[in-house]
Amino acid sequence: MRRIASFVLCSTLIAGAGAQQKKRVAVMNFDYATVQSGVAALFGTNQDIGKGIADILVDKLVNGGAYSVIERKQLDKILAEQNFSNSDRADANSAAKIARILGVDAIIVGSITQFGRDDKSTAVGGGAATSALGRFGIGGVKSTKSTAVCQITARMINTSTAEILASVQGRGEESRNGTGILGAGGSYAGMAAGALDMKSSNFADTILGMAVNKATTQVANGMAQRASSLPTVTVTVDGMVADVSPDGTLIINVGSKAGLKVGDTLAIKRKIREVRDPATGKVIRSVEDAVGAMKITEVDEASAVGKFSGAGPAKVGDTVSNK
Repeated sequence: MRRIASFVLCSTLIAGAGAQQKKRVAVMNFDYATVQSGVAALFGTNQDIGKGIADILVDKLVNGGAYSVIERKQLDKILAEQNFSNSDRADANSAAKIARILGVDAIIVGSITQFGRDDKSTAVGGGAATSALGRFGIGGVKSTKSTAVCQITARMINTSTAEILASVQGRGEESRNGTGILGAGGSYAGMAAGALDMKSSNFADTILGMAVNKATTQVANGMAQRASSLPTVTVTVDGMVADVSPDGTLIINVGSKAGLKVGDTLAIKRKIREVRDPATGKVIRSVEDAVGAMKITEVDEASAVGKFSGAGPAKVGDTVSNK
């Protein structure tokens, strides 16, 4: 069957398209520089609560159903390849670059502005040790009432322009009598080998864990309310087969920059002839025959690898497209 196709390599942003289709987003680790010293004092060593908050938010967005969320391992791989530093976590331009490589509709970045004990709503006994540690309500400091607070701000970034599409704030507060914000004892029992798992039940059951849950729930709900109004990235990809292996593995000359991702299926076609404008001699059409298809298994910025299926073998120079 012959089809007529033109060569285009572009990613077009179309507002309001695909209302029934879930928007694809990625969630960056949150920046926590503002509260880092307090976190280190709270847990006895610095802990990446920005990653913990992001992991919790991912779960809530997935369970909410408004978005399709990129797997964290895939995001972490791209961040490592791009030498993405912790200081870039809240930077819109850096996030937009990562989003384009991932081929998502938007990317979420955020900051943690409060994390720990709310001094204003807690009364602690006197003494030098109490003065130093009482802010966090940890074991060894008597408190009639401990109050934990977590406040975060999340921003959804346009992948093309780095424009902020939505900004949502969440604040959680939880109080309990007769215990600290992380329970009794001089250290947090839920930490294993020095690593904090904020998704564990041990942390979730503390009043600080409950405050974090409230804050992230508010952010997830706020982002879900904005899902239908976000633009959708519609990708049209055309490229060529650059290499063919005997086992049917193909390498093509387009990758994540063109919006491709693992799992995509592309049509393989072979150019039969070109139609030229008799007045100018310029090619105005390419006539092609269908050859088969390939399913993408690996992607980098400029190329992709996939398995060929079809009647018959693909060749270097065959065209590939998602049309």
